[in-house]
Amino acid sequence: MTTPEKLQQLQTLFIQMEQALIAYSGGVDSTLVAKVAFDVLGDQALAVTAHSPSLLPEDLQEAQVQAAAIGIAHRIVATHELDNPNYTANPTNRCYFCKSELYDTLKPLASEWGYAYIVDGVNADDLQDYRPGIQATKERGTRSPLAELGISKLEVREISRVLGLPWWNKPAQPCLSSRFPYGETITAEKLQRVGQAEQYLRQLGWSTLRVRSQADTARIELPADEIQSFVGKTNLPQLVAAFKTYGFTYVSLDLEGFVSGKLNQGLPEKFTLG
Repeated sequence: MTTPEKLQQLQTLFIQMEQALIAYSGGVDSTLVAKVAFDVLGDQALAVTAHSPSLLPEDLQEAQVQAAAIGIAHRIVATHELDNPNYTANPTNRCYFCKSELYDTLKPLASEWGYAYIVDGVNADDLQDYRPGIQATKERGTRSPLAELGISKLEVREISRVLGLPWWNKPAQPCLSSRFPYGETITAEKLQRVGQAEQYLRQLGWSTLRVRSQADTARIELPADEIQSFVGKTNLPQLVAAFKTYGFTYVSLDLEGFVSGKLNQGLPEKFTLG
């Protein structure tokens, strides 16, 4: 099926919904959903972003800028996943508790504000990965238009490009809690130091990256073909000094390079929740 046909299907789906509240993170997936929903539904579409310590302030600002550019109404609500010990203990299904908090917050708001549907940005590829949060969204009746129509991540980017969205190629940016190995307790302070470290690297000009946090060690992941350039161009003593001010004791560079979802590699079993 062609890109225009996939876009038409997405538009038709929202026509059938008539109203929709979009769980909007500012990532390329949920931004496409928000764009198409607004184009079809106008003021019957609302984007809502959850704000908590697991979201970088810079990502929240980007979400606001993108929503304004689209024209969709945008609200920000606080979520409190860090109040749940099941979340902060960081088990392998941590994302289940995160999404449970999100949609337990959004569901009554959608009812209060008169929105019949809550939709998210889960795409077809997500159904093939270890995503325990998808179970929580399904249990709460959330719909995933991209996944329902079989739209992959690559197709999300292509449709976004066709629609003229300038962030069509924006790197994926999962929540900061994904930077910690399962079993390591998550705190607001740890999230903050990871966020500060990643923002430091972005300000140096590196866009696709992760700073994995393991106890007091920061492990920097960059695309493998950028590692040599990074070492040559970066003032490493200055970087280490900055990371220590954030609370890290040691700073390392992952020579394997950036791999999305790398901390899932140690799981004994992966399964599809789609």
